[in-house]
Amino acid sequence: MPLTDKILLNVLKGQHSWPPPIWLMRQAGRYLPEFKKLKQQTDFLTRCLHSDLAVEITLQPLQRFAFDAAILFSDILILPWAMGQELHFVEGKGPRLPPITSQKELELLRPEKIIEKTEPILETIRRLNCILNSTSQTHKPSLASPALIGFAGSPFTVSCYMIEGGSSKDFSIVFQMIYKNTALFNRLIDLLVQTTADYLCRQIEAGAEVIMLFDSWAGILPMSLFQAYVINPTKQIVRQLQKKHFHTPIIGFPRLAGTKLFAYVQQTGLKAIGLDQTADINFLNQYINEEIVFQGNLDPLCLLNNKKIMQDETFKICQTLKNRPHIFNLGHGILPSTPLENVYQLVEYLRALI
Repeated sequence: MPLTDKILLNVLKGQHSWPPPIWLMRQAGRYLPEFKKLKQQTDFLTRCLHSDLAVEITLQPLQRFAFDAAILFSDILILPWAMGQELHFVEGKGPRLPPITSQKELELLRPEKIIEKTEPILETIRRLNCILNSTSQTHKPSLASPALIGFAGSPFTVSCYMIEGGSSKDFSIVFQMIYKNTALFNRLIDLLVQTTADYLCRQIEAGAEVIMLFDSWAGILPMSLFQAYVINPTKQIVRQLQKKHFHTPIIGFPRLAGTKLFAYVQQTGLKAIGLDQTADINFLNQYINEEIVFQGNLDPLCLLNNKKIMQDETFKICQTLKNRPHIFNLGHGILPSTPLENVYQLVEYLRALI
C-alpha cells in the first residue's frame, strides 16, 4: 500500500519509523483542564453525543501536544446504550446499567435502533476527518498529519458491563452466566459481534482511518474461555471489517492477556496489538512475528512524578522495539492526576530520540 504523510498509518502498514509515532490512550479527557471545565457543564453522555462537544474534546490534546493520532471521544458502552440498555455514569464509580441476566432482558434490546442513535457519533467522525485532513488545521501541528482512530469495545468486555451492571472486582455474575447459562451468554456475544462489526464499518465509512478494539477484561479468562470469547469474536469482527474495508488497519488490545497473546495474534488475523504495562516486551518481541505492530507498554504511573524514570522506561521500550513497526503509547489510559508538564516532557523526549 502507498505511504502517506501520516506516520502512524505508515507504521500500521509495516514501515519502521524512528522515533516511533505517539498517541496516548484516553488522551482526550480527564487530565486536561479544558476538559475538566466542560465536564462541569455537561454529563458524560451529552459530551459523547453532542458533535460540537465531541469534536472539541477529541481535538483538545492535539492543540497541546504533537500527537500522531486523534482518537474519537466516545465510550465502549455506546453500543448497549444504543440498543436500549439504560446507561449513566456515577462520578468516581463509573458506568451503571440495569443488568441483563435473562433471555427476557436480552430480548428487550433493539439492535435496529443503533444506526439512528449512533448517528451523532458518526457525524463527529465525519467532522473530525474533514478537520484533520484539511490544509488549514486549527490544532497544533504534529511532525506529520494526525490519523483519526475510531473504536469499540470488544464483545467480551462489553458483555461484562452489560451483565454486571457496571464494573466488578471479580465479575462473578458473568462467570455464573458463562458456566450456568452458556446458551444465553453465547447469544449475547453473538449479538455483540454482529452489532460491533456493523458499527465499526460505519465508523470507517464516516472517516475513521484506524480502528481499535478494546478488550479491557480479556485477561480475567482462562485459556479455554479466552479462545471462545476473546479470540473467536475478535476473529469474526476482523473478518467482517476486512471484507468491506480491507485497507483499514485494526489494533486489538486484549488487556492483561499475558502469554495468551500468542494465540490471539496467530488466530485473529490482526496485524497490530496493544500491550499493557505488564507485558514482557523483550519476550514478546523475540517470539511474535516481527511484522506484527506493537503499541503501548509504558506504565501510566511513570508519568506521575519522576522525569528520569519516565525517560528511562521510554528509552527501554523504544530500543527493544526498534527493529519492528512500533507505536508508542501507554499500557492503559492516562491517569487523571497526570501533570501536563510530564506529558509535554514525554513527547519532547520521544521526538528527540536519535
